[in-house]
Amino acid sequence: MEAVHTQGILFAETLQERAMSQEQLWLVVTHMGDPKAAFLLLFPFTYFVSRRAGVAVLWVAAVSEWLNLVFKWILFGERPFWWIGESGLFVNKQPKVHQFSSTCETGPGSPSGHAMVTAAVWWVVVSSLGSFLYSRTHSVVLSVSPYLFYVSMLLAIGLSRIFILAHFPHQVVAGSITGFILGVVLNRRVPEGRPLLFFFGCSVAMVLGALLLHAALQQLGIDLSWSIALAKKWCSRPEWIRLDTAPFSSLTRDCGALLGLGLAQYWKPGGWSLPWAPRALSLAISAMGLYHVNRLPLPVQPQGLFYGLFFVKYVIVPQVVMVLVPGVVHLFTHRKKKD
Repeated sequence: MEAVHTQGILFAETLQERAMSQEQLWLVVTHMGDPKAAFLLLFPFTYFVSRRAGVAVLWVAAVSEWLNLVFKWILFGERPFWWIGESGLFVNKQPKVHQFSSTCETGPGSPSGHAMVTAAVWWVVVSSLGSFLYSRTHSVVLSVSPYLFYVSMLLAIGLSRIFILAHFPHQVVAGSITGFILGVVLNRRVPEGRPLLFFFGCSVAMVLGALLLHAALQQLGIDLSWSIALAKKWCSRPEWIRLDTAPFSSLTRDCGALLGLGLAQYWKPGGWSLPWAPRALSLAISAMGLYHVNRLPLPVQPQGLFYGLFFVKYVIVPQVVMVLVPGVVHLFTHRKKKD
């Protein structure tokens, strides 16, 4: 892998040299590919366009991110920003590369979570949109356009991850391919209308599965905190190390979102039936609400409290989008019609 990693560093160096003037654009792109964007941005948007698609996005995001965590623990992927120093290959000639505020993620690097989750959740969107366009227009050219957007977006997000030294090219490719396969498979098995017990069982299974794998690897003498230690050692700025990029943050987000999805469908089976104008209003209010939920400061010590509150935060997300906001909008618009 040394040759593959070295070529990846050289590629990142070339990319930064030629595209440093678009630094802010690359940072925006990498933020749009963040797995949490699937929960906080894509989920509410798709839900108010198509209830089934929204549930599918949340389901696929949670399962694909959890599987990404499992793969990372098993594959032990390096990250460019620490491998440059750890490899000892660049002592005499350091590559001309820079770190950014989004560089210093603390989990292992393979496969890329940004690429994997993005490929999975956006497949739900583009496949639904492509089928809709073809059924309405019977135009092959028009129905293919969402898939071209899909490929372009994956390419842009992949390049942004290489640009900021978060991933090697082969990790991005692996994440994109794996995410595409998961998107195709999971989109056929959307748990719309499933009982609360199903989602509770999924959340518990995710927690137990991750903890059992963690314990088994530790019994084999594998220290799963190795990536956190390397990230802290080689990150340019200590403040760029964030607990919400740690593996257990992904786990608590996924489990919380699935339990929240089950609760939302339990409180209001079938969801609220709203015309298009109230849907648009619900989307706008939900977006503002999730923005503030995401910005809620959480104490990083003790870590158990952080993870517990992080879990609760993502349990709340489906309640806001599927129950609370559309319920309030329905109440006011229905009352207005009566008046």
